[in-house]
Amino acid sequence: MYRILILIMIVIPALEIWGLITVGRLLGSWQTFGILILSGFIGAYLARREGKRVWTLAKLQMNQGQVPTQSILDGICILAGGLLLLTPGFLTDLIGVLLVIPPTRTIFRIWLVVWIQRRFLRGNFRFFRNN
Repeated sequence: MYRILILIMIVIPALEIWGLITVGRLLGSWQTFGILILSGFIGAYLARREGKRVWTLAKLQMNQGQVPTQSILDGICILAGGLLLLTPGFLTDLIGVLLVIPPTRTIFRIWLVVWIQRRFLRGNFRFFRNN
């Protein structure tokens, strides 16, 4: 697990830098900078809007005595997507948008459920506890 994390922490920034340099050469440095700033603002707006919508739905479900499982998973996706959208770079922006917008967020939510189920079945799922 740590090897994958280290690989991600090296490969993703390298791809982002390569993408920024490539786009900067094609469009110019100021235009590239402008696109990054604009994507950050648009990403923050989308994450906030979707977060409010999911929070409202979760409160409604709790008021009706339901467990807001889908809303919680949506909230996790929106949080991760919002953080990625605030990170400079085009690859992280793309993944962030896919996590925030509802049609593609459904795919990530399903993947998250499958991942959690597999961890439970293998006995690899741990809850935090105080020592």
